[in-house]
Amino acid sequence: MVKSLTAIAVAVALLIGLGVGEWVSVNQEFGNFGKELATLYDKTENGTASGEDARAVQTSWEHKKETLHVWIPHSDITRIDDYMSETVRLVAEKNYALALPKIEILIHLAKCLPATYSPAIENIF
Repeated sequence: MVKSLTAIAVAVALLIGLGVGEWVSVNQEFGNFGKELATLYDKTENGTASGEDARAVQTSWEHKKETLHVWIPHSDITRIDDYMSETVRLVAEKNYALALPKIEILIHLAKCLPATYSPAIENIF
């Protein structure tokens, strides 16, 4: 009986620890990505963004998603990949009017997606 209760307590502690670890990791990665997107947005809004700026953000995202694949579904990552690819093309073509809404969507996703993986009641039940 004592062994069973100990095993259950250890399992619960591991689950809580992994949940908090996931939340911290996802928040950190998306927080950094959001800052990069904000910088790209400012440059795009000012008309000074280049294709290299957008590619740098895309390369950074490629590195971040390698660790995020562990925590979040592929569909969320693919959605960001799609918008990021469109943004790179639009910024490289200096089509800033169409690039700004794409960057705004990416910024919104960078803010909202981490909340869907937080250890909150609405995400557990």
